[in-house]
Amino acid sequence: MTAPLSDSAPRGTAESPASVAGRSGSTFYWPMLLLPRSKRAAMFAIYAYCRHVDDIVDEPGDPDAKRRALDSWRQEIRQLYAGHAPATPLSAALKGAIDRYGLPRGELEAVIDGMAMDLAGVMRGPDLDTLTLYCRRVAGAVGLLAIRVFDRAEPATEAFAVALGEALQLTNILRDVVEDAGLGRLYLPRDLLAAAGIEATDPAAVLTHPNLPAVCAALASRAEARFAEAERWLAKCRKGRLWAAVAMMVLYRRLLVRLQARGWNDLSRGVRLHKRACAWVTLRCMLGYPPAS
Repeated sequence: MTAPLSDSAPRGTAESPASVAGRSGSTFYWPMLLLPRSKRAAMFAIYAYCRHVDDIVDEPGDPDAKRRALDSWRQEIRQLYAGHAPATPLSAALKGAIDRYGLPRGELEAVIDGMAMDLAGVMRGPDLDTLTLYCRRVAGAVGLLAIRVFDRAEPATEAFAVALGEALQLTNILRDVVEDAGLGRLYLPRDLLAAAGIEATDPAAVLTHPNLPAVCAALASRAEARFAEAERWLAKCRKGRLWAAVAMMVLYRRLLVRLQARGWNDLSRGVRLHKRACAWVTLRCMLGYPPAS
């Protein structure tokens, strides 16, 4: 049995995973909501875990304390797989998903590795290889967990999950450039910045550079390529069981299209998908009639 919750134990929220997902307003919420009960509970647990470790890094606080908090969650994950009792309600929910769907420990830890990259400050004009690694950890890992809940892990479904994860994360990056800059982060890769004649990696300086639209357009093209790759892998998968992932692909592709239609000259103009549209796309995908991207 694990020791009682102490200062070194992970601080999981007492809020239920379902409440965390619902309160977030995330596009992910709608495909998860219509899953069968056990799959829905597992996906809510995965989402709440990702949200919680992300909040550890994003919220104000001492960097050393944040590192200790991430380390305590890494230890908690390892203890779950070693057969110890969960230390928090969130890890108890995760334990249920792990036991039922065989979630790999390495992918849960990969999410922490991605958060640690944010904390280390390397995500400030990273090179493309570092950005790809980051996407693999914070998004590809989630995809590889999710396909085990939706269906099963096979070469085609895993390749689909990794490609889609990068596409979703790149779309998020393009949507949140201004918000991330407020946190001192700049996920736009220095390779693309340099190609556009931008030498700075300071977020404020990059946001005001006249060549920023060219960088965003280039990253959007990269996201489009990852969506196309995911679609090619999807053609080799049994689509019926992956309908929730297909819904995410359709919704985020629409978000990318809207971002491109808005343009890259005024990034402060937010772009979001309406709840009604999210619900409609999700229902169509569940019924086997996904709308066009």
